[in-house]
Amino acid sequence: MRLNQLIFVFFCVIFSACSSSDLNKILQSAGSQGPLTQQEVSAGLKEALIQGISKGADQAAQTDGFFKNDLIRILLPEDARRVEATLRQMGLGSEVDRALLAINRGAEKAAIEAKPIFINAIRQLTIQDAFNILKGEPDAATKYLRRTTQSQLVTLFQPKIQESLNQVGATKYYGDIANAYNAIPLTNRKIDPDLNAYVTEKAIDGLFILIAEEEKNIRENPLERTSALMRKVFAAQD
Repeated sequence: MRLNQLIFVFFCVIFSACSSSDLNKILQSAGSQGPLTQQEVSAGLKEALIQGISKGADQAAQTDGFFKNDLIRILLPEDARRVEATLRQMGLGSEVDRALLAINRGAEKAAIEAKPIFINAIRQLTIQDAFNILKGEPDAATKYLRRTTQSQLVTLFQPKIQESLNQVGATKYYGDIANAYNAIPLTNRKIDPDLNAYVTEKAIDGLFILIAEEEKNIRENPLERTSALMRKVFAAQD
């Protein structure tokens, strides 16, 4: 409510200077935002998702954004985890640790590159999708985004991941331990030295986890709604 309206209401109440009908009109005028339009719902949800991916990508792209975040830290691929104890017994413990760190560094380096890819996908959200999402679960928008863009994101993100893995040495470090293990005679289980598909999947998983957290914050905490449009749209679900 604007300051001059607050002052007017105050004196009306103290000095009975206006009728109850006048007071009601003032309050309704001050508090009314009008009905939500289809365009507002769509635009507001897009703002929220863009805010979520921007914060999520920035957070993940920091040093240790993946590596020291238990929610999204990327472990060794499953075939390597199954034989990790053997690798360490072979004296490859430091190489395993170096590969693990490099894998997460690769994801961190690529995370910022994901932002425009995600934002482009967010902009494809339709008005009908937006209305369906508004009254959904705390992560309804994130789930929708994942369901409708997963394959596109993988295709666009894989080259970024490969470039990052190469730059931080993860491809070499992991390839070294995979080849060392695979060279053991009579080894039934082999380690796939190709990291790209695995890290792409896990990096995207991690980003969606962070987006879902931000969406939940926006839905539950009005202070997280950083624009008038977001406040208006998400007030409708409160």
